[in-house]
Amino acid sequence: MKRALNSRIAKAVIIAIGAAVIIGSALAVPRSAYTPGFLLLLVFAAVLAPRMSLTLPGSRFALSFSDAAVFLTFVIYGGPAAIVVAAMDSIANCLYLRSTGFRFGRWMIPSNVAINTISIGLTYGVWAIVPQVSGIVSDPGTTPFLVTQLSCLALAQFAFSSILAAVLFWINGGSGIFAVWKRYCYSSSMTQIVGAAVAGLVFKLISFGDPLAAAIGFVAMTVAYITYRQSINEVKDAMETAETAEKKKSEAERERRVEAETHAEQLAKSLQMQEQANEALRKSEQDLQHAAHFDPLTGLANRKQFADILSKLIDGYKEDPAQTFHVLFLDLRKFKHINDSLGHSFGDKVLATVAKRIVRMINSTDVVARIGGDEFAIVLTNLASVGKAQKVARRVYDSLSQPFSLAGNRVTLDLNIGVAPCDTEYETPQEVLRDADIAMHSAKEKNSGVAVFSKELRVKFLEKIRLENDLRHAIDHGELSMSYQPIINLSDGSMFGMEALLRWHHTELGQIPPNKFIPIAEESGLILPITTWILEETCKQIAQWQKLRPEYARMVVSVNISGKHLSNDDLIDDVENALIESKIDPHSLKLEITESAAMENAEHTIRMLNQLKEVGVQLSIDDFGTGYSSLSYLHRLPFD
Repeated sequence: MKRALNSRIAKAVIIAIGAAVIIGSALAVPRSAYTPGFLLLLVFAAVLAPRMSLTLPGSRFALSFSDAAVFLTFVIYGGPAAIVVAAMDSIANCLYLRSTGFRFGRWMIPSNVAINTISIGLTYGVWAIVPQVSGIVSDPGTTPFLVTQLSCLALAQFAFSSILAAVLFWINGGSGIFAVWKRYCYSSSMTQIVGAAVAGLVFKLISFGDPLAAAIGFVAMTVAYITYRQSINEVKDAMETAETAEKKKSEAERERRVEAETHAEQLAKSLQMQEQANEALRKSEQDLQHAAHFDPLTGLANRKQFADILSKLIDGYKEDPAQTFHVLFLDLRKFKHINDSLGHSFGDKVLATVAKRIVRMINSTDVVARIGGDEFAIVLTNLASVGKAQKVARRVYDSLSQPFSLAGNRVTLDLNIGVAPCDTEYETPQEVLRDADIAMHSAKEKNSGVAVFSKELRVKFLEKIRLENDLRHAIDHGELSMSYQPIINLSDGSMFGMEALLRWHHTELGQIPPNKFIPIAEESGLILPITTWILEETCKQIAQWQKLRPEYARMVVSVNISGKHLSNDDLIDDVENALIESKIDPHSLKLEITESAAMENAEHTIRMLNQLKEVGVQLSIDDFGTGYSSLSYLHRLPFD
């Protein structure tokens, strides 16, 4: 990062200096220098010079007429004019190379132009000092002075341009400066030397004074250039032909060698692939067998494997009553809250932890299975009585109920366990699991943690299932009705409100007590549509009363809201829809929430109650003081 920054800074500095040198030189060129000859040199540098460079095949030596044009301009028109020609030549060379397909970096062209102009500028400065230091007498017309001048220009130009290029390459991340200079820049010295020689020759021809001799000299140089270029092309063609033949020979040998190696590799790969296929097939069969009988998350037996084991135990007990077994059905309550609040991946970790803790608490002859999302089953063998099975269940319950830390979170599990003893009436594993499930629901209702199955529980459970099924259709069949209990002011005996009470008159069973069907509605989720119906019916009744008796306009009717409905965001819409349809004042409706329901998810409750408060209904808390709620949360609840 630091090297890249240094590179950008160095390029910016070089480009800025180069631009200043070009501008200063252009302004310093005297008007007398703008002759047809100077313009011809500019055109030559911009158009012809980039296309006339010759490179000797197999070497870094190149004959460049760009340097010749710059040196010739220096000798005839001075340093500033030479800098202008050098800038024009550098730009033209870069553009020509880009047109041939060469790719330049973002700042490569400006950097190259700047380096060339700076090196010419420094060369100009050196030549301005050399005559004064060395005592050379300035005599432009003589050959010794011309040779001295061009030699000094060539050496200085080579030194400055190569050193600047090597430094910039090193800043960009290359190796040492001297290594870069020796590898990439040293060979370019011949370019400057040849360019200086060509410039001196052309200058002598121009200065000779005889047009015919100058013309003959230029023709001779042109013929020599064309001949040399043709010779170079012939050498290139010969080298390319030789290289092509050598490549074909090498390619043929390589193909024969590759063919033999490929055949051997293919044979080895074929044998290896066959072995891998056999190994993969064996592993796939093992994985398939394992996946068919075990849970991938916990490694426990799955429902199918557990059913197979239980089926064998049922048959064994019928043959020998001494081979007893007991099935424990374990359900993690409100496990959905863990998934919703901490994520499903964390919930998976909790399930894996539960599985390990259960396995540690039972014998090696017993079996643990995961038979549902948050449901586990345990089969205990060789226990003499149901009491011992109940003790094992209680031990599992106590262990899993203990809070534990997992991934930086404090986890407390709430669970219920049902125990189903072996019985000769069982024919299938599903029957045993059904009765263990019934016992588990009994433990949940009684909040006892562990319960043992009995046939009385089955009767109650089947009755509960029937009531739940009938309750699903109670609204459509018109079996539900509302009763309203007046609320009397004891001081004067006046009625200042009513409480809405739900009643269910079953067509076959008669009146069903609320304490019997309300818990069923809560557990099954039917409380949501039932509460919505209660809100609609109550609001309609309030509207009718207010039409009959104007003094009822200030009467408030209370409706109980379940905790399950309070946790559902649809409650806001249900209340608003009931108020809109009945067109009553929202202040006429009071919603009562139990303290335990309000504290189950305090932050969500606060948000919901604030939204209900904005609707305009009254809010009150019921059964206050029966729980262990935080006073700080209760203080934030917007009850009236």
